[in-house]
Amino acid sequence: MKIMTEEAFDVVVVGSCMTDLVSQAPRLPKAGETIHGHRFFIGFGGKGANQCIQAARMGVKTTMICKVGKDFFGDNYIQNFKDNDVHTEFVRQTSEAATGAASITVNDAGENAIVIVAGANMLLGKDELQEVLPAIRRAKVLVCQLEINSQTSFQALQMARENKVKTIFNPAPAIPDLDSGFYKVSDVFCCNESEAELLTGSPVSNVDEAHGAAQELLQRGCGAVIITLGPQGCVVLTAKASTATHVPAPVVTPVDTTGAGDSFIGALAFYMARHPAMPLEEMAGRANRVAALSVGAAGTQTSFPFRRDLPDELF
Repeated sequence: MKIMTEEAFDVVVVGSCMTDLVSQAPRLPKAGETIHGHRFFIGFGGKGANQCIQAARMGVKTTMICKVGKDFFGDNYIQNFKDNDVHTEFVRQTSEAATGAASITVNDAGENAIVIVAGANMLLGKDELQEVLPAIRRAKVLVCQLEINSQTSFQALQMARENKVKTIFNPAPAIPDLDSGFYKVSDVFCCNESEAELLTGSPVSNVDEAHGAAQELLQRGCGAVIITLGPQGCVVLTAKASTATHVPAPVVTPVDTTGAGDSFIGALAFYMARHPAMPLEEMAGRANRVAALSVGAAGTQTSFPFRRDLPDELF
């Protein structure tokens, strides 16, 4: 891989790419049954790629550190990044595994059955991170999740912190026995209510419960905690504040909420890179507005707004 050490990126995402293979049918098939569906489409997903593309669409210079297969889906994903102005120097292709894929069946009631095969995502490791250290070192913000090997995410966050790069960690999909070191390398620890519930062992279904969960997570060593609550907005707690702040979300009629959390994190990364002195509560309020736009259209990345779709006051 050719490393372009002179490149300085606003947002670097170390994470996952998934190709979504979506079948819509009247109902979910029973075991051993074949039924007729009425629509099929292929979409681009994966938490890491989603977050990176939302940040890029808002106008910051982004790059993705990830692994895809040497296959049709891997080639397509690299082109998808290029189409969204995401730099692809650090997208590795491997012949040892297929590009990550999610087979999704959705019935007419909106219920779904999903099989995810992480594939090449799980082969991203410490050797690749060492190769891209110059890019991490010069970034403004680094973003990680848990759809790749968790130790790879942890190492990337550590490398960023050692080089005074701001970090956003999204512990998704959540694991109950999360390594305690993750908290200490997270400038912003951002999770949704179900992830906060799994991590703390306490219910998180409303703003008050989210306040309590944020306090507990902050005590584990993060710089700040954001718990997103869907239509209820989010709760923000920083190490400097004594109490958490509730940041409401705009009232919208949702069409498809898939990927809204990734839209929020991508927007948050944009603000941390572009407006580092802005209070985190203000960043979260603006990110809420970006994510609210994303739920008004179908699909994951297809619903993410571009800068031209957003009002000037958000910039």
